[in-house]
Amino acid sequence: MSSSAVLLDGYVDEPACLGVPPYVSPEVRGLAGVLFERGYAVRYLTIDQLRLDPALLGELDRADLVVVHAGTTVPGKYLAGTPATLDELRQLGRQLRSPATAIGGPVLFGYAHGGGERAVPPGLDDYDLLLAGHPAAALESAFAGGEPRGSYDYTATDPFAVAGAAILPQHPSFPHVVCELETARGCARQVVGGCSFCTEPFYGPPRYRSTAAVGEEVAALSAHGARHFRLGRQPDLLAYGALPGADPVPDPDKIAALFAAVRAGAPDLLTLHIDNVNPITVARHEEAARAALAEIVTGHTPGDVAAFGMETADPAVVAANNLKAYPDEVFQAIEVVNEVGGVRTGGIPELLPGLNFVLGLSGESPATYDLDLAFLRRVLEAGLLVRRINIRRLMPFPGTRAFAENTLGLFDREFRLFKEAVRDGIDRPMLSRVFPIGSVVRHAVVERTGTLSFARPLGSYPILIGLPLALPVGTVLDAVVIDHGQRSVTALPAPVPVNTLPLAALRWLPGVGKKRAAAVAAKRPFRSLEAWRRVAGETPLDALLDLS
Repeated sequence: MSSSAVLLDGYVDEPACLGVPPYVSPEVRGLAGVLFERGYAVRYLTIDQLRLDPALLGELDRADLVVVHAGTTVPGKYLAGTPATLDELRQLGRQLRSPATAIGGPVLFGYAHGGGERAVPPGLDDYDLLLAGHPAAALESAFAGGEPRGSYDYTATDPFAVAGAAILPQHPSFPHVVCELETARGCARQVVGGCSFCTEPFYGPPRYRSTAAVGEEVAALSAHGARHFRLGRQPDLLAYGALPGADPVPDPDKIAALFAAVRAGAPDLLTLHIDNVNPITVARHEEAARAALAEIVTGHTPGDVAAFGMETADPAVVAANNLKAYPDEVFQAIEVVNEVGGVRTGGIPELLPGLNFVLGLSGESPATYDLDLAFLRRVLEAGLLVRRINIRRLMPFPGTRAFAENTLGLFDREFRLFKEAVRDGIDRPMLSRVFPIGSVVRHAVVERTGTLSFARPLGSYPILIGLPLALPVGTVLDAVVIDHGQRSVTALPAPVPVNTLPLAALRWLPGVGKKRAAAVAAKRPFRSLEAWRRVAGETPLDALLDLS
């Protein structure tokens, strides 16, 4: 009889990796691969499942081995899952008596409740093994009788990535799961110190995973039902396969080969997106970056986002924290991505930049917040598009310069006013440009239901969609945009079933509103556009009406 193991996913969120549902991280899949290779019968559970059903704790206690993976080193807000807290992880380590226990992931760097707090040592000594370094390699080392410490050697860990693909169908969101794919680890700028707050330099200099290995893992995931992928586990996708150095030059051929390998491994994929792009790579090597971005647009699926770690528009803060790019360089990179990726497919831009701001860094002054807002107004006034603007408070970790400097809480009022100004004056008009009324968002998955249901497409920084309908969780639909909030859109199913929509939903149709909704409902069913227009008038959605 084989030994049993429970793999508990407490979720991860790092500067270069996301593993909160609907994403599943590469490291937790690698841990599954080690367990499978060692002959364990593996049960995969998430921290959310354990919260909803505490009786599952008995299943953990009856296992021979429990392996936990967790840790967030950037602050985030989540819809489909909530990362494990340090209290939960500590309690679990204390409660489990029968099985051997192990824990790994970025939680070993420290823990903070959210932005604006300094991380504290994790204090997880109740676990039998702390899996330092690469968790899968550390677990394998412990199985082999060595120390529970793993090196970031892809030749050793790639087989675990392939074997671990078999865990995917156990994910509670399956098949609506985005597989985060690792292509690189480590910081090219480590030789010049890296950004003052970032934990990616903890992984050392860059290591690039082979294109063949990525393709093999994708093929294994595809064989187990994966259809959604993101090349997200790397600090700068444009640097993939570049020559070593602090200033990598994009290699468009290697980018093209990477996307071709993913496509070959999963020919029926529905989503292929990216994450991090360093804006200075675009600004300093514009010609090569344009060619590499063009290869991404050729190989990916629309609605993609290149996340720029801008952090600030204050040159003094850039210099004080050894950040990646100055404001004019970020602006140049925004222009380039708009020019290459701004073409629309099905009404949705192919590839847009996203901006990350980190507030609370060394060198800030009240003027920093004015400069940040002025930069965003400059982008808006130039007619450029950005998919989303993340505004975060610094969350410093031990071992970073920002932790030692401890500059938190100096400008809380300025932070609050800046965030309000961006949400009120930048986000809404920007969102209306990116998703104009009548845009159709494909393959949105309902994640919460009620009189107002919430859905998102699978992919990078998916737009939150509010639908004024009670729809079952897990429903997949195309949604047509009918209104805009600050960070979300209101939509209806596309094509719009006007003959069956509830009255409350009819009122949301542009051009109909509350006054005409009752008259429209009374005259249903409509069998022609002409009949519809006689009652409702013309609307921006006439081409998207379902009159069956």
